[in-house]
Amino acid sequence: MEKSKVYFTDFRARLGEGLPTKLKRLMKKAGFASMDMEGKFVAIKIHFGELGNISYLRPNYAKAVVDMVKEAGGIPFLTDCNTLYPGSRKNAIEHMYCAWENGFTPMTVGCPVIIGDGLKGTDDIAVPVKGGTYIKEAKIGRAIMDADIFISLTHFKGHETVGFGGTIKNIGMGCGSRAGKKDQHSNGKPTIDPEVCRGCKRCMRECANQGLEFDETTKKMQVNAENCLGCGRCLGACNFDAIRFVTDAATKELNCRMAEYAKAVVDGRPNFHISLIVDVSPYCDCHGENDAPILPNVGMLASFDPLALDQACADLCLKQQPLPNSVLSDNMKKADFCDRHDHFENTTVDSEYKSCLEHGEEIGLGSREYELIEM
Repeated sequence: MEKSKVYFTDFRARLGEGLPTKLKRLMKKAGFASMDMEGKFVAIKIHFGELGNISYLRPNYAKAVVDMVKEAGGIPFLTDCNTLYPGSRKNAIEHMYCAWENGFTPMTVGCPVIIGDGLKGTDDIAVPVKGGTYIKEAKIGRAIMDADIFISLTHFKGHETVGFGGTIKNIGMGCGSRAGKKDQHSNGKPTIDPEVCRGCKRCMRECANQGLEFDETTKKMQVNAENCLGCGRCLGACNFDAIRFVTDAATKELNCRMAEYAKAVVDGRPNFHISLIVDVSPYCDCHGENDAPILPNVGMLASFDPLALDQACADLCLKQQPLPNSVLSDNMKKADFCDRHDHFENTTVDSEYKSCLEHGEEIGLGSREYELIEM
């Protein structure tokens, strides 16, 4: 089997050429122009960053990708789906304000921003997972699946649970609706905080299985555990964060589910992937803050294979020297430090990412064998 091709360039920029222009050259080198985009809708999946976090990718890079799509005759839009947890991106209104405040507007990036799973995170579509063993149908944001072509633009960084946040996480977790994110994180059923519940009954409109019951005495909503299927549809209906799901999926299972969700997104249509190893924060951009980078800036990578891209990014990161005054270097100085010979696992001891890559290869998401071609 032929190795997947992954194209790489560093962050050195010659006089007269900025990094966004260099990214465009890398995309051309990687074969971006081979996709027929004329008159087609093109979803560009990116993480807009939580408010307070400043390690997310700058809008300049998104504009470079948008420009390339337009040059090819495509109709691009930037997209992400709402979050499972409370924050500044749990519904489309707040999500849009967050994106705008972080610099992603039609004026700055050259295209609209569309939240993939709608106003409340309930506008999704069930997508079959070919070869899936954990997920039979993935709940993906409808706008993302409506696109003819899918592109991911990823900030490669650490992650407190799955080791690193790369292309597979950007696609799999990022394109899942709120119910889809619940699907990956938990097999359980919801709990309702009576102190927060306002008894508005909005959640009942989303439940098709009589899994919710309203207590006329307390004027609060309750879960009927016998009827509840744990689908997560009620999450998007609650504007007050009264409904919670326990995050109980083990890391390996979470990794496998995430890979299967990513496969559901890219299967059956043209797709292309870009990953930037820059500002390698120890934790996800979903945090409302960011710590100092654990590793130096490495470069920009592009490929038609999302799995090979993640593997190449991880391999390049493991070759770097940890930066001083970071979580990683602090951990390495501890008296009880046990070297796992892996920068991401040394940063967060309980994290693990190899099962995601292994399972992704097993289900045909891509190949871990790659040829790194430097520009």
